Amino acid sequence: MKMKNSVFRYVGLLGLAVALMVLTAGYAAAGGQTEEEDYPARPVTYIIPFNPGGQSDITAQYQKTDLEEALGTGVVIKHMPGAGGAVAWANLVKTEADGYTISGNNIPHIIIQPLVRDNAGYQTEDLIPVYCFQTTPIGLAVLKSSPYKTLDEFIAFAKANPGTITVGGSGTHSGHHLALLQLEYLTGAKFTYIPSTGAAPSVANFLGGHTQALFANSDDLVGHREEIIVLAIGTEKPFPALPGVKTFKDQGVKMTAGIDRGVCVPPGTPDSIIRTLEGAFDQVCRKPSFVAKMEELGFVMQYMKSAEYTRYIANKKKEMEDALRTLGEIQ
Repeated sequence: MKMKNSVFRYVGLLGLAVALMVLTAGYAAAGGQTEEEDYPARPVTYIIPFNPGGQSDITAQYQKTDLEEALGTGVVIKHMPGAGGAVAWANLVKTEADGYTISGNNIPHIIIQPLVRDNAGYQTEDLIPVYCFQTTPIGLAVLKSSPYKTLDEFIAFAKANPGTITVGGSGTHSGHHLALLQLEYLTGAKFTYIPSTGAAPSVANFLGGHTQALFANSDDLVGHREEIIVLAIGTEKPFPALPGVKTFKDQGVKMTAGIDRGVCVPPGTPDSIIRTLEGAFDQVCRKPSFVAKMEELGFVMQYMKSAEYTRYIANKKKEMEDALRTLGEIQ
């Protein structure tokens, strides 16, 4: 009798334990579902992989208020410069995939860094694309006091005096660095590249006379056009915001150069959260006042949602791999 009671007690306790486990799992599942449904329920951190004052930062600052309204919560902008953006992206892939940490992403930077570094801390595919909102064509500029008034003069001197001309840009193995490597490969000229941790310090160094030339984004070229000579712009056709400036191709150098910007999230972020962020950025970036300001500054607007942006990056990766092999940067 005692044994039978013991068995009943054991079975009863086991049943209770199983029931508690089921209930706990149910609550956890319900809680996780509710958290996704309630997203965002607290402020979102928006990482900028470069210094304050650069294109990524300027854009985020203009997006911030409208983005807070679209998401219904605060947005905290956090700068994390270093290694051409790799410091920020390596940090992002380690954060919780809950939508509360997002990051700006730049093409070709997010592609090039893992290809050329032994350990960039991330792979391109780890950064889940949410939205691409702009492009900035890259141009080559000198100060108005420069002895080089044309691209031909600039290249001719560099070929006759290899490594003498210093050229500034944002980051190593970035869009600016790639443009310089292309120019060297296509012309046979050799320059000395001086990288900065972002566009803002590279422009400051150039305007201060610390570099003789600069690969810069279109908005910086537009903003400083009274102080500089833009020798060439990396577009297929003349760039309306810089009337009178010839493209590289128009001057016999068969290259284009530009940087795309958007936003990404850590791997494993739920699709529902990606859709929420995608919708918020699409709403903000199509607002007429935002578009007008971006175009006034020299940005070219893009409106690529997650799926299209993902395909775009995959195609760009193939293109970059071929380019880097040709340039001798990777095997």
